[in-house]
Amino acid sequence: MTYPAFRDSGGLLDLYAGARGTYLQRLYSMFPNAWPGKGLLLLRLTAGGLLIHDGFSGLSGHGPLVIIVRQFIEVITGLLLLAGFLTPVAGILIFLVQLWIIFLGAEYLPMAIALATWGAALAMLGPGAISVDSILFGRRRIDIGNR
Repeated sequence: MTYPAFRDSGGLLDLYAGARGTYLQRLYSMFPNAWPGKGLLLLRLTAGGLLIHDGFSGLSGHGPLVIIVRQFIEVITGLLLLAGFLTPVAGILIFLVQLWIIFLGAEYLPMAIALATWGAALAMLGPGAISVDSILFGRRRIDIGNR
């Protein structure tokens, strides 16, 4: 049963839900810790480090604007992955940029394919418990003490 006041209207209630992080919570039912969380952390650190290295190594300020923008996006998404902040957005951006690189004919095709795969996997799996996303949007445990 839906109450009229809480119907998904696409207006103010949606804006509030987005600001409170319920969209990210709906996207991932849990933020895994222990070994799965450490595996996601390793995946994030590896992909983020490679993106930052790739972005800074080619970011000389010379060349076409498209290349400079691509490398800037790589650095920003790498930093987002290292922190585990806005992981689904960063994963989708990584996937799209690397797919663009693959179709343009990259020099390092295996690395572009690996980064596109890691970006898609992180967008689908989530950041894990060791992340800023988990702190901001993760589940909360409420302990009610004895009365």
